[in-house]
Amino acid sequence: MKIHKIKTFADKPLKPALTPALSIEQSISALKTPINNIKGVGTKLTEALSRKNIKTVEDMLYYLPRDYIDMRKIQNISMLKPGMFAVITGKVLSPGRTSFLGSKKIFELLINDGTGTLKAKWFNISSAYLNILRKKHCVNQKVIVSGFVSEFRFQKEMHHPDIDVVSESDNIDKNLKIVPVYPLTEGVHQKTLQKIIRHVVETCACIVPDLVPEKVKTMLNLIPIQKALKKVHFPSSDDRIEDLRSFSSPYHYRIVFDEFFLLQSVLALKKRSVSLETGIQFKIPTSKLSGFVSSLPFSLTGAQKNALEDIISDMKKSCPMNRLLQGDVGSGKTVVALAACLISIWNGFQSAFMAPTEILAEQHYRTVKALLGGIGITTILITGSHTKSEKQGALDSIRLGMANLIIGTHSLIQESVRFHKLGITIVDEQHKFGVMQRAELKKKGTNPDILVMTATPIPRTLGLTVYGDLDVSIINELPPGRTPVQTKVFHENRRQAVYSMAHKELEKDNQVFIVYPLVEASEKSDLMDATRMATHLQQDIFNEYKVGLVHGRMPAKEKNSVMKEFQSGNINILVATTVVEVGIDIPNASLIIIEHAERFGLSQLHQLRGRVGRGDSDSICILLAQYKKSGDAEKRLAVMEKTSDGFRIAEEDFNIRGPGEFLGTRQSGMPDFRVARIGRDINILLEARKAAFSIFENDPEIRLPENQSLRKILLEKRKGRFELAGIG
Repeated sequence: MKIHKIKTFADKPLKPALTPALSIEQSISALKTPINNIKGVGTKLTEALSRKNIKTVEDMLYYLPRDYIDMRKIQNISMLKPGMFAVITGKVLSPGRTSFLGSKKIFELLINDGTGTLKAKWFNISSAYLNILRKKHCVNQKVIVSGFVSEFRFQKEMHHPDIDVVSESDNIDKNLKIVPVYPLTEGVHQKTLQKIIRHVVETCACIVPDLVPEKVKTMLNLIPIQKALKKVHFPSSDDRIEDLRSFSSPYHYRIVFDEFFLLQSVLALKKRSVSLETGIQFKIPTSKLSGFVSSLPFSLTGAQKNALEDIISDMKKSCPMNRLLQGDVGSGKTVVALAACLISIWNGFQSAFMAPTEILAEQHYRTVKALLGGIGITTILITGSHTKSEKQGALDSIRLGMANLIIGTHSLIQESVRFHKLGITIVDEQHKFGVMQRAELKKKGTNPDILVMTATPIPRTLGLTVYGDLDVSIINELPPGRTPVQTKVFHENRRQAVYSMAHKELEKDNQVFIVYPLVEASEKSDLMDATRMATHLQQDIFNEYKVGLVHGRMPAKEKNSVMKEFQSGNINILVATTVVEVGIDIPNASLIIIEHAERFGLSQLHQLRGRVGRGDSDSICILLAQYKKSGDAEKRLAVMEKTSDGFRIAEEDFNIRGPGEFLGTRQSGMPDFRVARIGRDINILLEARKAAFSIFENDPEIRLPENQSLRKILLEKRKGRFELAGIG
């Protein structure tokens, strides 16, 4: 669909080329119009705008100003100070003067407002533009000039200002306005973008469909989305500049609300879809479960008991469980998940437990075997490093139902793995897996229960978006006897003191982790690397002890061999990269030294810190930082020294880094908001969530007439940005 080509861009209202009388489907289609169909947008501009992800008319409508210039207040030239932005009105004193700086042309106009004079200057301008300026401006002409003030030889100046001609009869107030300022990219000028967006807003904002039901708009006093899109780009002269600049105007509110409302509607729909599925209604063998809990070599904490009660409640229902279990490092998530697996097995089903690495899968296998004792549960481990005959035996055992509890890595989702009767799937360290991998594992059974776990606490604000369709349980207390790890920040000039601390721990027969950001030396970086430093530490610093090396590039067999040596105590110091971030349980390790700590994120530092403090000894985490640190790095290290509460750390990390970087590129499912910012707009998010879930509670299949716009938009979005289920 082509947008009507308007020959010139003018400030007068443009005649809309598209009418609001379109159906929702037609409107959505029209909004997908490529920007190269817009008057004034050629090939080069199309390429430049695509770098800002502006590819369609809709993208341009939602490309909001980053700031606004307030041109409503006239100031006297005599009061202007260098560096300030100002709007003045006055008369041109003399004809435009052209001078040269080398071969570059300079054009000047001298303007007087009765309180002083100001020079308007344009540098290095083309001959064509010079002719335009000469013809446009003459002596005694009344003008409005705006721009940043500078001073040269005691003369106040504005360079490349905006200048408008007004007649003596004009009401100057009509020419004063709030001007949008857009984020730019190379090859795009501010005025060009302003004109193009004005054209798009005037012609296309009117056809944007409204997905929010009237009842919600009335209750929350929301303005129409079409008005919000017009005014957010070109505000009224009586709008508050402070609200516009802080993204808290009614226009910003409505646009942000819509983004959150659409996402929350999708999450409500997903949650409803799961509730409509027919799952496995497990019977809870209370006496067996009590016997298992009593047999444990420790007592469950209150938080563990509460999480287990949540899971039992889910498993008793006829719809599949879809729950997220959050718990800090060492809080005891595994034993709670194991209890859920036993309920499945005692009902005649199999249980699958997927971990992100072989080391962690093997650790879970050993832990589970020890906890199960003589219960009579057949537990098998399946990983990529098994021999062909070992793997085939395991596959047969799974297929025939002889294996009750299957623990493994990504190997579990391979086509060759066929379960006899899968009842529950546990996904550990779920942030290491993509959405599709979890979905593949779910397909191994007939709507099995799903329990995903994470030791990387998720900020509440993020949980409402990425995991908003899941029920959540939190284990927020450590088992008795676990003491927080003491954390200290040391700078490079205290390296020898750090090594002395390591020697003291080794003399107590404790073990030490030393973590580096790189595997090998890089010409592009001056960071220390694990491979080179392992040799240096063994030869020059700790030559009386055995130093081991493990990193992600090592073959799995070699890596596992080194880890087993460390676990058995044959290796005293393990030099590693972040491959040890997740799940390595070494009770004898009492010290971890993290080199270049300023280069790691908060959640990653917290995970690494969790490698120590798992035994009886008091444990220490040393963050060894370089002198050159950014402001954010200083904040991260200060937070690590201050608290060991993973949930508080997650919130701080989220606030410092933002949602995209917090999740990392591997995490699938992060919504792509154009305008909304989770941290900034949390209150709007809560309103939108409440409204969306309320609609689906009262109208589960969104069949009511007042919800038809929402229904149609959800169906259209199903083809694009969202994968929806349960609506058709």
